[in-house]
Amino acid sequence: MEHAFRPIQHRPIPNRFKGKIAIITGGAAGLGRAIVEEFCKEGGQVLFTDISNRGAEVQQQDEAAGYQSICLQGDMADEDFCKAAIAETIARYGRLHYLVNNAFAFTAQSVNASTKDWMRSFSAGPLAYARMVQHAYPHMKAAGGGSIVNISSISAHIAQKDRWTYNTSKGAVEQLTKCQALDLAPHNIRVNSIAPAWTWTNETYKAADMDGGGREKWEPIWAKYHMLDRMAEPIEIARPTLFLLSDDASFITGASLPVDGGYLSMGPEGLGETAVVAGSD
Repeated sequence: MEHAFRPIQHRPIPNRFKGKIAIITGGAAGLGRAIVEEFCKEGGQVLFTDISNRGAEVQQQDEAAGYQSICLQGDMADEDFCKAAIAETIARYGRLHYLVNNAFAFTAQSVNASTKDWMRSFSAGPLAYARMVQHAYPHMKAAGGGSIVNISSISAHIAQKDRWTYNTSKGAVEQLTKCQALDLAPHNIRVNSIAPAWTWTNETYKAADMDGGGREKWEPIWAKYHMLDRMAEPIEIARPTLFLLSDDASFITGASLPVDGGYLSMGPEGLGETAVVAGSD
């Protein structure tokens, strides 16, 4: 289902990523889609993955827009698929400079969480992030270095009701990022994370529709958690991601960048209204 996003004006930096190759996981929708599009606009070439069957259609849209992307369908919880994504990238392009770990299981369970819930949350979350870096970094090293961005969440930094699995696995991403940054620094590979706040992706639209009223009803309520008194659009997460990938962030590694409209700084009182939590990023 197509959604109308708030128009946000950002000017691409021409040819900033010309000749550069990236893998972006979960790139057929939401944050991943925005990252793929913005990276391609700046001259880069992308292999993106997605668990859904939308990839072929999205790839055709990219081709029509003049973007250079290819899609591989599969589940990031499958280590063989992780290896295949990297192998396909090297086969197609011969090198690899960047990795954005974005695909993540949205498993939000608490006291009644099953072992299956926990395993899914980790296997399609921080474990997938770890595997992708493990298998990608030799190729990035061979290319002379590179940059990795792990998409985390505000949920990694706070407690949220009924979110044991999701918040714990996102919290693991933050610690994983620091450890990866330390170990890969000698190879000229930087590793950082981004922690988005509430963003209008498929998950938030789904939550708004489930609770009735859609975006028109829920944005004024959920917006109160943010100093900017609104939620983010996917492009507003994509642009900082590109910054961390780029040479403009050449002295930034092991960092977590909140892209949250002031969410984490503001605290629990919000802008003075109590909202019912129904969804997150």
